[in-house]
Amino acid sequence: MQDPVPKLTLGWREWVALPDLGLLAIKAKIDSGAKTSVLHAYHTEQYRSDGVKMVKFLIHPIQKNYNFHVECHSPIIDYRKVTDSGGHSEMRYVIESIVLIGGASWPIELTLTNRDTMRFRMLLGRRAMENRAILDPTASYLNGKLKPRKLYQL
Repeated sequence: MQDPVPKLTLGWREWVALPDLGLLAIKAKIDSGAKTSVLHAYHTEQYRSDGVKMVKFLIHPIQKNYNFHVECHSPIIDYRKVTDSGGHSEMRYVIESIVLIGGASWPIELTLTNRDTMRFRMLLGRRAMENRAILDPTASYLNGKLKPRKLYQL
């Protein structure tokens, strides 16, 4: 039986946008080894708005550019223990956002942690790809290259 919607083919790294968070372009590693998706965040602060638990955080969306940041706000959907690939566990905020890759978009869950020392500001995990995408580990940027400096007007 054929899938009703064709799946998006992703390379091992892709340019994505998270418009709900005001992130117009961010380079993501497509990581089938990671169960959940993760987004770089620092100076995280929990607060309430109209009775809803929210998180405010800053992100450096452009790799190697620590002078530019975007301030993001999102409802908190969970706070859970996550174990990274090195076996280290930490409690992380979990948020939801629409991810935009090429012309496709869908909602995903993201955990927040500081990824300043990592090569990618975001990992797109296998839960976010379920029934939507397949991975070609030999390819990169199959869905176009975004120009972050231009989009962020730097």
